[in-house]
Amino acid sequence: MSQIDEVDRRIVDLLIEDGRMPCAEIARRLGAVSERVVRYRLDRLVAAGTIHIGAIPNPKSLGYHVVADVFLQVDAASVLEVARKLTEYECISYVGCSMGETDISTQVVARDNAEVYRFVTEVIASIPGVRRTSTVIVPMVLKDVYQWRIPSSGCVEPNRPEA
Repeated sequence: MSQIDEVDRRIVDLLIEDGRMPCAEIARRLGAVSERVVRYRLDRLVAAGTIHIGAIPNPKSLGYHVVADVFLQVDAASVLEVARKLTEYECISYVGCSMGETDISTQVVARDNAEVYRFVTEVIASIPGVRRTSTVIVPMVLKDVYQWRIPSSGCVEPNRPEA
């Protein structure tokens, strides 16, 4: 498990704001560290797997205006096989194995409700091992996983001097 301090957390917050923000600008906005320190910390965060820097496509800007959460009940012996199969579809943005009333949760992006309906009833329902689906249209997302910020409570006190 990676340990980060408040400076690391603030660097990550700035990168959530703009993933292409240069280290010099991050250092300027933090005010207390040099560009070199930001670059070192950023490299360390990436190498440790604490953060990943990449492009995040916006489905709505590409005409995919409907988001649906689809929950699946699956034969116990087929959960991982069905979950892996779901990852192959381009219209699926998330697949997770869950515990509780459903075995798999997934998110579908589509151009309209009819496209969601066809995909769930014709594609997902035909995957061997799928027993039941439950679909919820998500008309508004207020916070997405890409906007999650590291809580201050997850930070440790700095134990190394700043360079």
